[in-house]
Amino acid sequence: MTDLISRTALVTGASRGIGRATARALALAGARVIVHYGNSAEDAHSLVAEIREAGGQADAVGADLSASDGAQRLAAEVRKLVGQLDILVANAGIAVPATIEAQTIEDFDRMFAVNVRAPFFLVQQLLPMLGDGSSIVMTSSLAARAAVGQLSAYSATKGAIDTMVKHFASLLGPRGIRVNAVAPGLIETDIHASSGEPGRVERLKAGAPLNEWDKATFYGGGAKGYTDYPTLKATEAAE
Repeated sequence: MTDLISRTALVTGASRGIGRATARALALAGARVIVHYGNSAEDAHSLVAEIREAGGQADAVGADLSASDGAQRLAAEVRKLVGQLDILVANAGIAVPATIEAQTIEDFDRMFAVNVRAPFFLVQQLLPMLGDGSSIVMTSSLAARAAVGQLSAYSATKGAIDTMVKHFASLLGPRGIRVNAVAPGLIETDIHASSGEPGRVERLKAGAPLNEWDKATFYGGGAKGYTDYPTLKATEAAE
């Protein structure tokens, strides 16, 4: 596993699911981790306590990324804690299943605000803190490439992430900043229940789960070869 001692990471949406597992892996590799949460303050603080009890360094920061100034507020809190950021994992996301007929403008706008606008402006706000050798990783989804139930609007947000990452990788690569997205398949997290379809995991259980790979190496910037592949499917990241 990559040694990330003296490196600092911010993981958004880190109180639960993929973000929580990512933050834990980075902390185990030695990074100081800033655990962002939107609504799950108790879960975020429990993760911070877990990391600290294991001898690691972690802080919890809350910010509503659906708000127009959410990314700016989060960046301001990060600047209060650290002077330099080495790893940014833009993982926070929401999914609200709906048919085309039932999709509301409010839910549509909120998904794009959290899943697309927030990571864009978080990169903008934190760019002065990211130097040569740093990495930005965004969470995409295989839903961007396949028709997945009643998730057309959510899938569109992940397609936007894939496009954003291509441009960011091209623009920031010359500065020594690696930019990728990871596109997981079906992962058993509580987003399935919170998005209104608690039986989704069982229904789609035949799908392959996320394979394990050295998350710390990938998120921590040690996987230079990935610069030619802006968005990686989970199975590709495992190889």
